[in-house]
Amino acid sequence: MDHKGFVAGLDAGLRADLLRRSDLAGLRHLGLHLGLIGVTGVWIGLGLPFWPLVLPLHGVFLVFLFTLEHEATHKTPFASAALNEAVGRACGFVLLLPFDWFRYFHLAHHRWTNIAGQDPELAGAPLLTRWHWLRHVSGLPYWAAEVRLFAELVRGRMADYVPQGARGRVVRQARWMMLGYAAVGLSLFVTPALFWLWLVPVVLGQPFLRLYLLAEHGDCPQVANMFLNTRTTFTGRLVRVLAWNMPYHVEHHVMPGVPFFRLPALHRVMKDELRVTAAGYAAFTKGYLARRR
Repeated sequence: MDHKGFVAGLDAGLRADLLRRSDLAGLRHLGLHLGLIGVTGVWIGLGLPFWPLVLPLHGVFLVFLFTLEHEATHKTPFASAALNEAVGRACGFVLLLPFDWFRYFHLAHHRWTNIAGQDPELAGAPLLTRWHWLRHVSGLPYWAAEVRLFAELVRGRMADYVPQGARGRVVRQARWMMLGYAAVGLSLFVTPALFWLWLVPVVLGQPFLRLYLLAEHGDCPQVANMFLNTRTTFTGRLVRVLAWNMPYHVEHHVMPGVPFFRLPALHRVMKDELRVTAAGYAAFTKGYLARRR
């Protein structure tokens, strides 16, 4: 069975239940995520013992806001449309990833998942060697790509997957974000707080996000069937919390309208259909590297 046949075969009542969104569930999970950021942020801000060692952990908590921004592109973490948009834009500012642009980039990825020449996530050079992998995981190519992206968006240039009617909004958001980053830069002359609480941590945390994201589609067949071109990774509760349940990634791609808190239920319904899985991120990475020289 392919993913379309699976969805078509679902009971209508079950489908409606899976698609149910909730402000309460979203705000509860957001509070937990922000609580983790707050604990490590206070530790660093107060200069408590071993605070430099807490910087990477704080960075991991920050960069995994990406999974919330990603969820917000689907308008699913909250029932409130305004809340989805506000949270998505806030996460985008923290991660230097403009939300309005990312929505269209990500929707194109869903439409053409893992299809070479069409999925924008495959636009970069393939990771054929361990050196390519190491460079990718360092996060340096990501930051370089973000600088180029902002330069293009501020000038009004963007890919065809951004519809004409949305381009003005995408450009305005990129320009406002650039003004915000300029203000952050000026603040560093007054206090180094944001340097240690935001800028350094997101750089240190980015490799962990790169490793996580590789498992979603890395080395999956380049075919249209979501049961084959996407991977679900079985992992511990903390990772699932940080990633807003997105390790259930086949489930998300088969039914992207299902909010994060209903993905475990969808997994229970779908588990016998899964074809590409990994027994954790360490296991995935070990296998991924074994296929590279």
